[in-house]
Formats: sequence, structure tokens, C-alpha cells
Amino acid sequence: MMITHPELKQRFPNGDFGPLVFVEEGASIADDCAIVGPTQIWSDVRIGLKAILGANVVLEKSRSNDGQGISIGAHSRIDSGAVLCQNITIGDGAHVKAGAVVEQSVPANAIVSGVPARIIGYVESAPQGGLNVPGTIKAKGILLQEGITPVGVGGVTLHHLKSVQDMRGDLSVGEFPKDIPFEPKRYFLVYNVPSEKTRGEHAHHACHQFLICVHGSCAVVVDDGSSRCEVLLDAPDIGLHLPPLTWGIQYKYSSDAVLLVFASHYYDAADYIRHYSEFLDITRPQSA
Repeated sequence: MMITHPELKQRFPNGDFGPLVFVEEGASIADDCAIVGPTQIWSDVRIGLKAILGANVVLEKSRSNDGQGISIGAHSRIDSGAVLCQNITIGDGAHVKAGAVVEQSVPANAIVSGVPARIIGYVESAPQGGLNVPGTIKAKGILLQEGITPVGVGGVTLHHLKSVQDMRGDLSVGEFPKDIPFEPKRYFLVYNVPSEKTRGEHAHHACHQFLICVHGSCAVVVDDGSSRCEVLLDAPDIGLHLPPLTWGIQYKYSSDAVLLVFASHYYDAADYIRHYSEFLDITRPQSA
């Protein structure tokens, strides 16, 4: 059974719905949503608090009965003419640009555009508000000499490591824990990443990480739950320290990028915080 426009107004008095919005019985719509229409909201669609759907947004109907459907996060924004394919999740605070065709789930606060949609950036404020975002920090531009520079997000710091230029070849070196502020238990390399892909998207309860882009470049978004910024790593003598309870995302990889990551702990799945809403639940009381 489809819910008509007058019924929508009665059932969701705090919402703002256009006259050609039809909702199938079983769909979930939170308070204070705005849906311009025309569109159809299928039974397995879930729309979070204060989400906005522009004109002519298309939600693909699931061809299976697994109940997964489409989930649109709180405070997210779907611009006009966008197409959301079946069985995907739009993270809290994400922004889908006009005309985008979204075939894969979108992380919280990401901005996506294109056909198929790809991440082009991150929104400048968190869905629940209050984030201070200084913008993209270009490490080469602020680290003119050896030293440590806070980026203004929690305890995240940029480190300019020792670098020696020589006609026989250049050298960059760091010592543990003098230059890199912990004794590593493991390392991993990230490379051959398609430029549109996003890595990271998690935080740790206890593990420290230290990131060096030893070849090419990539951007790292760091977030402590109260502030966020983007750091461009584009030199092998620049390191970025992410202490525990820092949400980290890496994207904008150059085609030749090689990212080296040192970790203070052995791998432990229980140390990972993989959902941004859980991360905010943990960090917001500490930052209050």
C-alpha cells in the first residue's frame, strides 16, 4: 500500500513533503525530513533524521527480499536527479551531488559526484554540527624545517623527518620513539589504489598510527569528533601521527602512491571502531 501526500502530512507532521511523494507501507522516515519529489519511497527504504531529498531523486527498488534496501543517513543531502541504486547506505551527513548515480555505499560526511559516483571531498561540518574545519593542510607548505606541528584536530601532529639530499640519492630517516612517538609492532603498505577509492574509515581504541606517503601523494581526513581537517601527504620525509580515538580516512591517491603505516599494536579486530556513529558516541562526551 502506498501512502499518499495527505497521509504523509498526517503521519509525519514535522516533515516537508512534495505533492508527488509516495511512500510504500513499511518504509521508515525520521522526523524533520524534506523530500521534494516526485519520488517513490519503497518499503525497505530507511531515511534518517533531517535528511533532504531534492527533486526527481530516484531510489532503485530492491530485486531481492533480503530487506536490506536503501538506507539514507541522518542530516544527509541528496541533490536533484540523483539515482541511488539498490542495497546501499548513504552515511550520516553525506552529500550526493545532482545527477550522480550511486552504485556503492557512501561514507559518513563524504561528497560524491559523477556517473558512477565517486568521492570528491568531505563536507565542512559534521551532521550534528559544531565541527571546526580549517581546510586542506599541505604538509610541504607549513613544515619548512624539522619539527612537529599540531594540525588542530585532537592530538594529531605532522612530523618533518630528517632528510638528506645527495648526488648519489636522497635519504629520509626517523628513529623510534624519538621522531615517531611510539615503538611499532607492525607496519603495512597501501598501494595500487584506484584514485576514486577510499581507505581507512575507522578509528582505534588504543592503537597509534604513523603515516608516510613514501611515493606519490594522498590526502588524509582526520576527525576527533569535534573538529576535522584534511592533510595532503606528498613527500617521503613528512609523517602524520594519528593517536587513538582519531577517525581517519585516506583518499585522493595519486596513481603512483605508496602509503607506509606504522602501528603501535598488533592487529586486533576488537580495537577497531568502524561505525562513525559509534565513534561520536565515544568521543563527544570527552570533548564536551
